[in-house]
Formats: sequence, structure tokens, C-alpha cells
Amino acid sequence: MEAIVPAFLLALLSQLGDRPALLTAILADRYRRPLVVACAAGLAHALGNGLAALAGVAMAPILNPNAQALLLAFALLAGGLGGFLNEKRPSRYESWKLGAFFAPLLGIFVLALGDRTQFFTLAVAAKGMPWYAAVGAAIAAFAVGFVAALLGEAGWRALPLRWVRIVSAALFLVAGIYIGLGALRLL
Repeated sequence: MEAIVPAFLLALLSQLGDRPALLTAILADRYRRPLVVACAAGLAHALGNGLAALAGVAMAPILNPNAQALLLAFALLAGGLGGFLNEKRPSRYESWKLGAFFAPLLGIFVLALGDRTQFFTLAVAAKGMPWYAAVGAAIAAFAVGFVAALLGEAGWRALPLRWVRIVSAALFLVAGIYIGLGALRLL
């Protein structure tokens, strides 16, 4: 259970200002079925984080504890730096005629593939309890997507997500530096 809370918190903070939540809100407005869109987005996040956890399982045997801590530090630093970059708006997938379930499922899966949340999941999974890491990250991503779907695009854009993104990026950087220095035995 040690992995579920960090993965949940990292995913929650990284998803709040990220494109998958905005795409979920956009698709919920388009299809006028926010619960279906939210469930499809949640499943897409679960699949993506499951793949990240699987990669963490594959990497774990070749990493000693210091290397695992450095991987987590690197993920946090990369996520923090990425949080300060301006996000491009996601494609609206208007040409996709897949319906209220499959358009968000595929769209969110493709958009979120390799994003900060999955990098965090991989790093937490490599330290141990990978499936708890995947579950924690998927629950957080689903929660953010669910709120985005209920609010719709206008409601989601009205939130002060830019500041949440900046504050979370700063927290990721501080945590990454601290963990990295500890892993290098400089603290």
C-alpha cells in the first residue's frame, strides 16, 4: 500500500493542469454524456498506467535502491520542468466518429501515452508494489477526468489551473532535487 498514496498524489497534481482532463471536458460537451466519457477516460488512464507499471516491473530487477530513487528524482524533475512549459491545446478529434465511449477511450489513451503521470507511475512502480502504483494513479486520473467531464470545457477552463500547474511543478522540482540529492548521498 506504500505505492498507492504517492502515485495517487503525483497523478492528481499532474493531471489537474494537463491536456487529458481538458480533452475529457471537450468530449463530454460534444457527446453530452459526461459519465460515459469520464468512464472511458478512466479506462484509458488505467490502461496507460498499467503499461507504465508493467515497465516499472521490468526495470525493477536491474535497479538498486539508489538507482530507483534517482529514477523517481528524474521523473519528478522532468515533470516539474514540463509543468512550466505552455501546454498545447489537445486536438478535438472532431473527425473521429467513434461515439461517446470509444473516441474518449482512444483519444485519451493516445494523448496520455508517456505523459508525466505515466512517468511517475513507472518510477513509483520500479520502487515496489507496481500494481498499487497503477491503481493509485488511475484513480487520481479518473477523479480529475470525472470532474472535468461534469464541468465541461467552459467550466474546466474557468478554474485557475495555470496556477495549480505552476505550484505542482514547483513541488515536483523541490521533491526531485531532495530525492536526487539523497540518492546521491549528498544530503
